[in-house]
Amino acid sequence: MTKRSRYEREQRAAQNEGSKAIGEAWWRAVSPADAEAFVRQVEAARSRPPVVREDMAPGTPPNPPRVVREVRPKKDEPRGRY
Repeated sequence: MTKRSRYEREQRAAQNEGSKAIGEAWWRAVSPADAEAFVRQVEAARSRPPVVREDMAPGTPPNPPRVVREVRPKKDEPRGRY
């Protein structure tokens, strides 16, 4: 576990308070009907099981494919000095 300095802990606490304030302001700005619809959609999404891809072994994390660097094609004919 990382031990953080007092300054870092205070900064993190201030960021958390700012995030909460932004979230509360958003909820106040949204109409009650829209807020209720949003909550229902979130609950529905959380109740669904995760999507299982058929081409993966069970227990395998769904990592994206690796980016492979393409080899540059060689020049057709070598050029002379002059």
